[in-house]
Amino acid sequence: MDLTGLAYLGALALSLAGLAIIDRRWRLAFWHAPRRAALCLVIGVVGFLLWDVAGLLLGIFTRGESPHMTGLLLAPDLPVEEAVFLTLLCYVALLAWRGLETWRAAR
Repeated sequence: MDLTGLAYLGALALSLAGLAIIDRRWRLAFWHAPRRAALCLVIGVVGFLLWDVAGLLLGIFTRGESPHMTGLLLAPDLPVEEAVFLTLLCYVALLAWRGLETWRAAR
């Protein structure tokens, strides 16, 4: 694996870092209620991973090939990048929900 294989994973990690900065600045999730935020994130990611595994087993989903992925798999046809992407997706949703909730409470 060369550095090109880390491009997508690196972009996801950079995006997660940006979300953490936003979270810290406005104390939306992990800087507001860390246990609740972690539980919410874990439940969301595990739920989506189970959904992905079901789709893979049923032949609905397939793994695409890209030189920008690491090639590391969590399970057959389930790349590591998928779990990191799902974490990003759930974190964005959590921050959006908490941001709207906080904004509405301030009004």
